[in-house]
Amino acid sequence: MTQERRDTRPKLLQAMIDAFGQADLRKKILLTLGLLVIFRFVAHVPMPGADVEAMREFLGGGSSVGALVGMMDLFSGGAMRNMSIAAMGVYPYITAVIIMQLLVPVIPRLQAIAREGDVGRARINLYTHWLTVPLAALQGYGQLIVLQGQGIFPANSIGFSGDALLPTVTMVLAMTAGTMFLVWLGELITEYGIGNGISLIIFAGIVASLPQMIGQGYLAQGAGDLLGLFIFLGLALAILVTIVIFTEAHRRIPVQYARSLYRGGRMYRQSGGTHIPIRVNSAGMIPVIFAMAMLIFPGVVASFFAAPPGEAANFANTIQNLFLPTSGLYWAMYFFLVLGFTFFYAMIIFQQQNLGETLQRQGAFVPGIRPGRTTQQFLNRVITRVTWAGALFLAFVAISPFIIQNITGVQVLILPSIGMLIVVGVALDTMRQLEAQLMMRRYEGFLK
Repeated sequence: MTQERRDTRPKLLQAMIDAFGQADLRKKILLTLGLLVIFRFVAHVPMPGADVEAMREFLGGGSSVGALVGMMDLFSGGAMRNMSIAAMGVYPYITAVIIMQLLVPVIPRLQAIAREGDVGRARINLYTHWLTVPLAALQGYGQLIVLQGQGIFPANSIGFSGDALLPTVTMVLAMTAGTMFLVWLGELITEYGIGNGISLIIFAGIVASLPQMIGQGYLAQGAGDLLGLFIFLGLALAILVTIVIFTEAHRRIPVQYARSLYRGGRMYRQSGGTHIPIRVNSAGMIPVIFAMAMLIFPGVVASFFAAPPGEAANFANTIQNLFLPTSGLYWAMYFFLVLGFTFFYAMIIFQQQNLGETLQRQGAFVPGIRPGRTTQQFLNRVITRVTWAGALFLAFVAISPFIIQNITGVQVLILPSIGMLIVVGVALDTMRQLEAQLMMRRYEGFLK
């Protein structure tokens, strides 16, 4: 292939051709795609004793419990809607990862393990996998109890006594095994494929559910109001571009360092410079998940005490209505909770990194700033200012479904803000890894 012919092709297309031209890269890409196809097959394996039609009707009801289950359905790529053994997706593993991230800076023993380099990270990862098993079992049983309360399962059919024991144990074990199987697939992708396997499984689930969601929205909206639907899609695209910009945005902190070289029995000092990239959105989508879980929880608890339809409403019904996604209070609290959780999570991440001490230990310094504690204070101020932009961005993305629905009048589609954040982050990370593989083989990248 001549250079002139290569230059006429788009960089992304040429990069894919170059990637498939390398046997090892082609194997990684095909392995990744094959394992994702297996995940999609597993997502359609039904769980014993479940009523799929009742589940689909429940998800379209618009209740607080339905919003929680709908979020799980988004992460599992429709597996929850199909009552699959993979209904929980890899969400219990994500929960275990978050718990371990919060415990490491609190428990001295875990701090010491985390400082042991690759060996310490491997042990923390092992603890995370162990923690995933009981979390998956508890979450699976909790979901079965909630779904029984919503009529998905017959009354008294879920429990650990009488005739309900064997079916309950079977379903809990099936859901736990499904989650651990997906985690194993993710680990295989991470080790032998391209990209982060766990993130790619979530990515594949979200992308697989988008065509069905858009099709249902089109049918429900009807051909008479296509203008509103097109405006909805245009605003969704604009928010997607904004997410890409803020995901890639970062503040560069210049860093100078000095190192010693020995030549001919004499020592020479050689200085150099680099920078620390402080990301605007360093917390990722975790604050949005925390805030949504916090908002859904009161409505779920209230649903257990609310008066049934046809009877006089009580206080639990009022609480349940306040925490519905149709309430203005719901979206206002969502906005401020995302702000707070973004600062909380970002500060935890930077405390674990301990940049000031790390720079001093490596003989590096920020120009004009005294090493050590003064550098740490300077970095904290910079991180706080940058996090304000990231927090406002995440809060805006979180309430974007409410804004877009009021602008376009399209009520049958809900823009999955968490899903968009995950899709953009995973896509960019996978593209960076693929470009790094191409650059190692002296091919031109495609992200610049």
